[in-house]
Amino acid sequence: MKYTMKKLPRTPFDSDAVHEECGVFGIYAQGCPEVSPAHDTYTALFALQHRGQEACGIAVNSRGVIRCHKDVGLVSEVFSQERLDSMSGEMAVGHVRYSTTGQPSRENAQPLSITHVKGNLAVAHNGNLVNAMELRREIELNGGIFRSSSDTEVLVYTIVRERIHAPSIEEAVLRAMKVIRGSYSLVVMSPRKLIAARDPRGMRPLCMGKLGNAVLFASESCAFDALGAEFVRDIEPGEVVVVSRDGIRSLHCGIEAPSAQCVFEFIYFARPDSVIDGASVERARQEAGKYLSIEHPVGADVVIGVPDSGIPAAIGYAKCSGIPYGVGLIKNRYIARTFIQPGQSRRERSVRLKLNALREAVAGKRVILVDDSIVRGTTSARLVKLLRDAGASEVHMRISAPPFRHPCFFGTDIPDRELLLAHNRTVEEMREIIGVDSLGFLSVGAARKIAVGCRLGFCDACFTGEYPMEVPDQTIKNMFESEIEL
Repeated sequence: MKYTMKKLPRTPFDSDAVHEECGVFGIYAQGCPEVSPAHDTYTALFALQHRGQEACGIAVNSRGVIRCHKDVGLVSEVFSQERLDSMSGEMAVGHVRYSTTGQPSRENAQPLSITHVKGNLAVAHNGNLVNAMELRREIELNGGIFRSSSDTEVLVYTIVRERIHAPSIEEAVLRAMKVIRGSYSLVVMSPRKLIAARDPRGMRPLCMGKLGNAVLFASESCAFDALGAEFVRDIEPGEVVVVSRDGIRSLHCGIEAPSAQCVFEFIYFARPDSVIDGASVERARQEAGKYLSIEHPVGADVVIGVPDSGIPAAIGYAKCSGIPYGVGLIKNRYIARTFIQPGQSRRERSVRLKLNALREAVAGKRVILVDDSIVRGTTSARLVKLLRDAGASEVHMRISAPPFRHPCFFGTDIPDRELLLAHNRTVEEMREIIGVDSLGFLSVGAARKIAVGCRLGFCDACFTGEYPMEVPDQTIKNMFESEIEL
């Protein structure tokens, strides 16, 4: 009997969208009786919900005992008031997840909590490890057993393996950082310490804040705003920050590498009210619109943006070009992101349920439609049809990112290059497929300039194919899951 391996199908999310990464949060509130770590983590995860809607979780540390609750679903679906009230403690870590490795399931939800020979810990991770497969194989050959199919469990096992011989949990994290490769922002909670770590290239954002005497870590500064907390600073690439009864200590993993912040944080992922590594996300998106106007001018009557992330770029385009900005697409905010309709006609209906054209704003007008990206192009084509059906005389599409031509290996769910509209196609060929009168993308050079004041360099490999480190030959989302054919 012959057995062959078959990759599992991709998850049933809108395949024409670039999905968020993940969001992490941590709070150390030892000696702060006025602070409830579980409730504050819940509030912070609400603010970070845009970074992942598949699953979420909170782990709370009460006198060294770590208890975790997590499940598939939105923050409001997974946690109740009763549940939060029962999660007392002095520290907590939280996570919202979009799966870049592993299927969406409760087993793959985070934080991951584990008990080992020297104690216990809980870890929340944003990013993707490019050497996860080889690390997992090494661990399995030494008797390790995995319960999930995410690379985060590989990361946790690596930290635990180092902890067996290391004098402290922070030393174990530092040693693990010399073994793992890829992108990661981590919050690690041990019985007595809360630790934040960022990969040596700073590919994923991570920052520190204060709420009274409590110390906070979050993927984005908007989480601090939701809590009324103070932003302190960004965690530096390669930095490990340790919070304990002894205070706050900053360490460095010792790996020096050129910084490579994901440029798509500024184009799409992050909330507009966040500030990342010194740069305002809202300003970056308006700058993208400004450069689009300079690089791809066109005569038109109105500029509109695709809600929500396309709107700041549309405003920037309108300001620079002098063409009026208008609201031309209305978003239904009560449709879940996982709303799926099989079949072409039903998929088109789902687009109309999520977005509808405002006829009064576009009828008889030459319209510039600004969006943040094009993946497969199917949704773009449907939006163009919506505008034409509403009476737009011309539709000119402007994209506030360069064309996606290469897969991402660092935590952005961009499909294989063969599935990308821009793969082996010219702009003119893409224009014909989408059905617009003209099409223009932001240049790579302009994309590198939009984050005004950012202290780091950028990774733009999904546009250029120039990866900041060695990467696998292909991306396999469900790399640790397979079926057999008999």
